[in-house]
Amino acid sequence: MKIGLYFGSFNPVHVAHLIIANHVLNETNIEQIWFIVSPQNPFKKENSLLNEYHRLHLVRLATEEDNRIKATDIEFGLPKPSYSASTLVYLTEKYPEHEFCLILGSDSFQNLHKWKNAEYIIRNYPVYVYKRPGFDIDNRMGARLTILDAPLLQLSATQIRKYIREGKSVRYMVPDKVLEEIERGGYYKK
Repeated sequence: MKIGLYFGSFNPVHVAHLIIANHVLNETNIEQIWFIVSPQNPFKKENSLLNEYHRLHLVRLATEEDNRIKATDIEFGLPKPSYSASTLVYLTEKYPEHEFCLILGSDSFQNLHKWKNAEYIIRNYPVYVYKRPGFDIDNRMGARLTILDAPLLQLSATQIRKYIREGKSVRYMVPDKVLEEIERGGYYKK
C-alpha cells in the first residue's frame, strides 16, 4: 500500500490539515495518509506544545470517521526530538510491505535541506508538496517531487491558539469533535 506520511505537531489539528489530506487522497495514487503526531519537533519549543497524548487524541477525533486517514503515535516511542529520517527508517523496517512518501507544504519543503539526514530522505522517499502562498518550490536537492495545487486556506494552529487564549470562537476552524474536546479540556487557554 502506498502511504503518505503527514508529519506535524498538530497543535491543534484543524480543517486545513484535513482538507489537504483529502485532496492528496483524491488527486494522487496515495491510498492512505498517516498523520504522524510529533511529540517534539526539533524546530519548535517544547513548552509551546500541548501534551502529545492530548494532541494525538484530537487528531484521532478529527479522523476517526475516515478509514483512509490514520492518526499514529509512532514517534512517541522514538528518541526526542523527533527526526523524520529516523521515523522513516523505523517505519520502512517495521512495514516493508508498504511504500512510504512524504506530504509537505511548500513552506516545509523550502526548509527540507535543514532537516537531519535530509539527503537520506530525498534519496529514498518521494515527496508530495502542496503549494503555500509566499513559498516557492525550489527543488535544488533533486527530490522525486510531485507538486499539488491543494485548496489554499490561510489557517494556522498558531492563530487558532491565539483565538482560544483571547476567548474568541474557533468554530469551523477545527472539527466539531475537536472543538468540544478543546473546550472540555480547557486546552490552549494559557
